[in-house]
Amino acid sequence: MFVFKTVSELQQYLNSRRANGEQIGFAPTMGALHLGHLDLMRHSKAQNACTVCSIFVNPTQFNDPKDLEKYPRTPEKDLTMLESVGTEVVFMPSVEEIYPPGLDLTLKLDLNPLDQVMEGAFRPGHFQGMAQVVKRLLDIVQPDRLYMGQKDFQQFSIVGYMIRQLQLPVELVMVPTVRESDGLAMSSRNVRLSSTQRQAAPIIYQTLEWAKSQLDLRAIAEIETAALQRLSLPDFRPEYFQIVDGKTLQPIINPTKHDWIVACVATWVGEVRLIDNLALAQKTIPG
Repeated sequence: MFVFKTVSELQQYLNSRRANGEQIGFAPTMGALHLGHLDLMRHSKAQNACTVCSIFVNPTQFNDPKDLEKYPRTPEKDLTMLESVGTEVVFMPSVEEIYPPGLDLTLKLDLNPLDQVMEGAFRPGHFQGMAQVVKRLLDIVQPDRLYMGQKDFQQFSIVGYMIRQLQLPVELVMVPTVRESDGLAMSSRNVRLSSTQRQAAPIIYQTLEWAKSQLDLRAIAEIETAALQRLSLPDFRPEYFQIVDGKTLQPIINPTKHDWIVACVATWVGEVRLIDNLALAQKTIPG
């Protein structure tokens, strides 16, 4: 496994792989890896000759400096995990390497309304920062395929929109959410839950499944309201439970008029903010 910390060294190596006609798969991460991240690597290795994983805690997508400070950093453990699944290349740049002084990396792309709803309403500026760093990493790595997890569904949707609007030469691949045995979506933040909170957290996925069972039985607004009530447990502070169109992320009123319907949820559990989502109906292929 090769570990690079500079853009020039990484690009020199990847250019040598491309010169041999090899395709490159890429998964950007912020470290604190779990089995869900390793699943991205496995999908990439199945489709590409070379798999690249970046580990970079991007400061521009944290609207709360305290959240950036608390974000777990476990580089040695991360490298061990990546090596265990045969990851070929790891890119671990500094902030200065990604955002060199004097280089204008402003993303000239209007994400509205994709970045205004759900997560965007509670984390202003988050998706502009996320899209900015993904674009920067894509420019550096120049992969054939980009792998992202379904758990961060709004992020996946916005990156897909950016790729289409800027006509970037990369295929976006959505990898299904990896869950614990009790249904809780794997997340780097789960380690911050207390044992009591961890026991209660599976109610998030259970509520998503309940919503799916109710899609043909109740009005959308009624499902959303009831779901928020189900999540109003001690130590829980739900922010939203919204049922949206999988492409536009806009609210749904009549499910029969949409081919791809996704329920998205965010809730605080103590001091930890968790998100999840579930496709309630899907007649189209994501992409």
